[in-house]
Amino acid sequence: MSFATTLVNGNKGKFDAGTLTPMQKLTLRFVVVGLVYYGFAAIEGMLMRIYAVEPIELIDTKQYFGILTAHPLVGIFGSTYLIVFGAFLFLVPFLLKKPLWSYRLATWTWGLIAGGVAVFWLDGFISHYAPLYTLYWPLPADFSQFSPVSGAIFITGIALIMVGTLFFVVNIFATLLYTPPGAPQVDRGATLLDALGFTGLFNLFRGRRRAKDSDFLVPLPVVAITRGTVDVALNAVVILFTGVLILVYMVAKIFGQDLRQSAIDALLYKNWFWWGLDLVADGLVLIFVAGTWYLMATLITGRSLFMQNWARAALAVELVVSWTVWSHHLLSDQGQPVFLKVASGEMVTAFELITQGMAFFITLATLWAARPLTMTNPLKFLIGGLLGFALAVPAGILQADAGLNRILHNTQWIIGPHVHVAILIGLTMTLYSAIYFLLPILTNGAELWSQKLANVHFWLHLLGGIGMGAFMGMAGLRGMLRRTIYYDGEFEPYMWLAGICGAMLLVAFGAFLLNIVMTLGLKGALGVFKKSALDKDELLPIV
Repeated sequence: MSFATTLVNGNKGKFDAGTLTPMQKLTLRFVVVGLVYYGFAAIEGMLMRIYAVEPIELIDTKQYFGILTAHPLVGIFGSTYLIVFGAFLFLVPFLLKKPLWSYRLATWTWGLIAGGVAVFWLDGFISHYAPLYTLYWPLPADFSQFSPVSGAIFITGIALIMVGTLFFVVNIFATLLYTPPGAPQVDRGATLLDALGFTGLFNLFRGRRRAKDSDFLVPLPVVAITRGTVDVALNAVVILFTGVLILVYMVAKIFGQDLRQSAIDALLYKNWFWWGLDLVADGLVLIFVAGTWYLMATLITGRSLFMQNWARAALAVELVVSWTVWSHHLLSDQGQPVFLKVASGEMVTAFELITQGMAFFITLATLWAARPLTMTNPLKFLIGGLLGFALAVPAGILQADAGLNRILHNTQWIIGPHVHVAILIGLTMTLYSAIYFLLPILTNGAELWSQKLANVHFWLHLLGGIGMGAFMGMAGLRGMLRRTIYYDGEFEPYMWLAGICGAMLLVAFGAFLLNIVMTLGLKGALGVFKKSALDKDELLPIV
């Protein structure tokens, strides 16, 4: 088959979007748009890497900070949210062996999140609205720097994303608890307790150390998804409320009223904001990733998970930990109470090393017990994701020491070894593992076009992500601040090396994208956005 034919029709002609069920097509829509937004974030990141080496005339300072504001939001909401939500809307009913509660609500989730990201990204690109992703008060409402109209549009985009997120939350819990026609009645109370990990916790107290899958009402990956969805729901409420608060100020200014003198306690606002924002890190990253590790380990090995009671119990304990950990973001804030700095910022944060370390150990032990294993794409990307968190979580724990935080706070160390390694290696490689595994399931058996491109994707992404985080961290240890432009070349060697690693990440994504497009074909990729005869029934079997 020629290159041109494969590009149009897909690998060996096996993929036909018209044969997919609605849920297969919808999941692929989430993934395709999520990958497009990942490309946006990767290109923006590379532009900033170049700018950190040598400010260029192509981008002025306002545009640079506009990119800096949009970049993490596009990566989190546009890419990660879409890919994760799409995968889980498919996997939860798949694992529970019943249809999704509402296909239409899932479609709204996709549309609102994809549309909301487009709204704030275009607004930032055109108007250069740039209060940075923290939206620290009163910066978002600083009308001496930003237009209230552009601010209102930007916040509206964020609000649309949060509404779509709440639709996802409703769909997950409703799917978990409803009874399909003709099926045995679901015990909602027992199911909910099981889905939040409490059954595993109770088993440990009762001395029932060994447990099988059949001992539980809810599969372990669904427990992690349900548990993480609780944090995602709380985060959505906090960010939506914060967005509405900022929007009130913006709209008032548009109509000639300046409300900036109204009483908004900055310290209270920061605690509220970071409590909600940190739930993304716990609910989306740590817990959702742990659940994906468990799922991939069982799918790859065909075995039950090692120490299943402990895995479920850890997810239940995280319900408390993730709600009380936010203060590590405020360790260097002089107004923050010392009690919160020590109890929440240091002690609870250190405990996350135990809960995430347990997920790490359980996953590796499950893989080890099933050896020998073939080093497939899902397996090696899963191992890469484990390595990412093995590096990034200890880096975060170091930051949660009050003394070290004085040195590391607001430097490139924070955003390099901790954030970028956690997101790019830990989270993203875990998601790639799931994508490679689900690809034949979602496409009715389409074969990957090139294993060589998959290998290029793996090595360049792994080495590029770790390398970029490491060199950013080295600059941070020498005093390079984040969100700061340096014109004197003081940290240029580190930024050159980080830029080279960033280019590796971009090439890795290009290799992956080419492989997916050649596998599906342009016709097939576009076909997931078109209706077919199977779309008449929303509750068709998932596969």
